[in-house]
This record gives sequence, structure tokens and C-alpha cells, in this order.
Amino acid sequence: MTDGAQSLGIAMVGHAFMGAVHSHAWRNVHRFFDVPLSPRLVVLGGRDEQRAKEAAGRFGWESVETDWRAIIEREDVDLVDICTPGDTHAEIAIAALEAGKHVLCEKPLANTVAEAERMAEAAARADARGVRSMVAFNYRRVPALSLARRLVAEGRLGELRHVRAVYLQDWLSDATSPMTWRLRKEQAGSGSLGDIGAHIVDATQFVTGEVITGVAGLTETFVRSRPGAGGAEEAVTVDDCAVFHGRLSSGAVATFEATRYALGRKNAMRIEVNGSRGSLAFDFEAMNELWFYDGDEPGETAGFRRIIATEPEHPYVSAWWPPGHGLGYEHTFTHEIADLLRAIGDGQSPEPGFADGLRVQRVLDAVESSAADSSRWKQVEE
Repeated sequence: MTDGAQSLGIAMVGHAFMGAVHSHAWRNVHRFFDVPLSPRLVVLGGRDEQRAKEAAGRFGWESVETDWRAIIEREDVDLVDICTPGDTHAEIAIAALEAGKHVLCEKPLANTVAEAERMAEAAARADARGVRSMVAFNYRRVPALSLARRLVAEGRLGELRHVRAVYLQDWLSDATSPMTWRLRKEQAGSGSLGDIGAHIVDATQFVTGEVITGVAGLTETFVRSRPGAGGAEEAVTVDDCAVFHGRLSSGAVATFEATRYALGRKNAMRIEVNGSRGSLAFDFEAMNELWFYDGDEPGETAGFRRIIATEPEHPYVSAWWPPGHGLGYEHTFTHEIADLLRAIGDGQSPEPGFADGLRVQRVLDAVESSAADSSRWKQVEE
């Protein structure tokens, strides 16, 4: 951090899984990265005051509020970090932006395209006033995946032909495990499609530098009900699995799979990009590695080679440990916040912005529409 950096008052709404990892990043970013603003953890928001106070004590927040509206009214808050279920994103984000607060919002941006459109419009109006917003697609900040984007942009893969992207987890495989908000459409918007499918949609567009122009897909719900409050069965109203194929703006084709029912896969976010000159392959369960095939090599020595993305030359890595000392999941959020602070300090619009989040939302909506219409091809709106 630059000496004498201006303090930036941070408020965070929500303090569960995402709240914990975001708190870790806010506390540590300026200790490792040269950022123009010093985060001050001003207030943590949560509906249950006691639980919020316990979380604030653990993570280092100065105070607690139980109403997000009170957070937005506070003069000591400069940025609102939204870590709540998707059904609350639009209302909180738009109110914060209109109040002149910068916003970081967890993915997916919203539960519907209409909500995402309103958020993107509010973000554009705010951006014109110097108020910034960003959607938290943290996998963009994995050094190996950022390196993949760089290699594609440099033309090392040539003309892109085919992308394969999957996100596999198994935490819902037990049909007797209790109901969660992520299985209620009114709160989550969708199931595996929005929760983890959003990540591979964004990662594909990020690495290739292209957009998805059309899709055809299907979804399935494997477990139709789960034990709710008091043990009564509650209907599951989202998808458990989404499978779809699509076309990129260059004409390249892509296939996608997202499920939280793949036994043995804990967090396998995987992407492979194949081009006329080479190929790349990445798996988050080995997040410090990128596999690269150079098609210009003679056949005698050609083959995929493993790149350990821990060298100082690799994206973000110079702030951390010596080569070979791997980074983890939590570092991606620190990188994300470092980029956000630099953008705010430099008076620039951060990436990915709400317009990028809207683009992902439109892809998700097209997949759902296709699945409901016998897997017919759907164009993705511009």
C-alpha cells in the first residue's frame, strides 16, 4: 500500500461463507498489494444481531447493523459489499449506487434478466458520477486462468475452435441432507445453473475474449424434495444439473456442464480451449497449474506441458510467496479486491462490471428458456 493512502469505509451485507472469504480479503489486501486506498472494515450487516456480532468479532468489523438501509445511510460507508442471496442483490445494489456508494456484488448478478438490466442501468448512471461497481467473478483472478487469457490474447492458440467447460461439485449428493436457500427459486433464482454455471459462462467469455451468442440446453432436478424446518418435506424448485452447448462470437463452439451431484468432485471448475495452433486446460482442483499444448512444436517432442503458475511473472503472484509455494481459493478474492481498489483509486470502471454480469445473466436465461422449450436453440440477447 502506498504510504498515506486514503481510507475507504467498507460495509458488507451478509456474513456466511462468502462473507467470511470477503472479510479475509478486505483485511489483507493492502498488506500484500500496492493499492491506492486502505480498506476500513466499518460495518457488517446481518438480520440476526447476535450472529452478526459474533461474525464481526471474528472477522474484525467495527460495528453491526441489522437493516441494510441503515448501512447505506451511514456517512462513514464508501463501498457496499453484497454477499446475500440473489433475491436481494438488485434492491441493495441500486439503492447503494444511488446513494453514491461503490458496490461489489456477488455472482450471479441477479435472479432475473429484468433485475440485472435495472442493476446495469443504475451502474452506468453511477459510473458517470464516478461511483464504481463490480460483480465478483473471482475465478478470473486465479493466476493460471489469467495466464490462459493472456496466451489466448497473444494468439498462442491461433483460431479458437472449441471450448469445454464444466463445474462439478458433490455437496448436495445426499438426498437426505436438509433444505437450503440455494434450492429455493425465489431466493436463488436457479440451482446449479446460476450458482456454479455462471462461473463457467464468465470464465469462458473471460479466457476467450468472446461472448456466447446462442445456446441449447437441458436441466434436471434429481431430488424433488428435502427436509425443511421441523422435518417437513419441502419442494426443491431449482435445477440440480444443467447441460448446454453454445456458440461464441467467432463461430467457435462450446459445451458446458454444471452439477452439484458429481460424487467425488469437490470443486472441479474445469475449462479446456482448443485452437488451430494450440490448446489449454485448467482444473481448479489443481488451481496453480495450467496445461498448454503448443501445436507449433514438432510431433517428436509435442505434448501437453504443465505450467506451475507461481512465478513472479504470472498474474498477481509477485505479491505473494516464492515460486512453487502455491496459492489458494482465498487469494482469488484478495486479487479481486486489489483490482477493485486500483480501479476506484484510478477513476476507472472495474471489470467485470454489472454489464458483464448482465451478459452472463442473459446466457443463463437463454439456457433456462431452451430447457423449458424442448432444448431448442435460443439466441442470447445483446
